[in-house]
Amino acid sequence: MSGTGPEARLAELGISLPEVAAPVAAYVPAVRSGQYVYTAGQLPFVGGALAVTGKVGEGDGLVAPDVAADLARTCALNALAAVRSITGTLDGARVVKVTGFVASDPSFTGQPGVINGASTVLGEIFGDAGVHARSAVGVAVLPLDAPVEVELIVELDS
Repeated sequence: MSGTGPEARLAELGISLPEVAAPVAAYVPAVRSGQYVYTAGQLPFVGGALAVTGKVGEGDGLVAPDVAADLARTCALNALAAVRSITGTLDGARVVKVTGFVASDPSFTGQPGVINGASTVLGEIFGDAGVHARSAVGVAVLPLDAPVEVELIVELDS
């Protein structure tokens, strides 16, 4: 990476973080506690709407795993926007934990591959500071029939 931090890397990658997604219930997008920022679960909103809904799996009427991985990427960017709304910058931050939820067809077991969409973009943006612990969980349904949801725990250097 030629940039000096995540903010420079976002610019190098041509990634603009979106506006913070409005909560769909009684919560806030992110909370700081000491050196950590915890995000609420972020859905793959683009421009305030879900482009894709439904369960992830193989077959007709299901969200394809590669599409879901791209949606997980969008969730991660939405989560970073929530972090930045609290901190003002991503510089000096380290991604500690990613939790990803995948609304899965009962026969689908590829949740880790779907959540790689989030993990990969975090690695591209943060480099070594983006290496994180992770859970990828299959669930029956997510809010608004979203295919994926991602939440982050980020550690700050000050």
